Amino acid sequence: MQKEINETKKLKIAGVIDESIVDGPGIRYVVFVQGCPHRCEGCHNPQTHDFEGGAEADIEKILAEIDADPMISGVTFSGGEPFCQAQQLCELADQVKLRKKNLMIYSGYTYEQLTEMAKEDAGVKYLLETADRLIDGPFILAERDLELSFRGSRNQRYIDLAATRAAGKTGGEPILVDESWQIRK
Repeated sequence: MQKEINETKKLKIAGVIDESIVDGPGIRYVVFVQGCPHRCEGCHNPQTHDFEGGAEADIEKILAEIDADPMISGVTFSGGEPFCQAQQLCELADQVKLRKKNLMIYSGYTYEQLTEMAKEDAGVKYLLETADRLIDGPFILAERDLELSFRGSRNQRYIDLAATRAAGKTGGEPILVDESWQIRK
């Protein structure tokens, strides 16, 4: 499987949201990386597709913004495709975990694709070993569902990476987040 990657050593982002309640549980700081090979029809962030767009991220500034807001419970890497800049995100992921924040990642790749990529890409492997949650799979417009938690289409899974690792299931069937507590109409 071929993936486009950011060949520079600098993290390129499309932008950030300093407080979000729709990009994962709790109040989250969201980093939207620049560049995405999936180009899903109906994508919520089409401005993040171009690998030549965006701007170099100032990691220290991002961390200072996270540190300045005591309400933030976690950080989300979204996009674009975060795993196209996996190596560049490792330092930020490290710092997020050192701050005792949970880490969630959105990806157009499936968990199975990512575990295969991790065999050849240390950055992908590290992010899968570090993140707490993963939303996997491309957005599919025909499967759009506005009632899903943190997902846009029914094919996407809300994966508990921490529980998957704890159960020794890395590379196997992932453990999904239990959403049975949610009130449905």
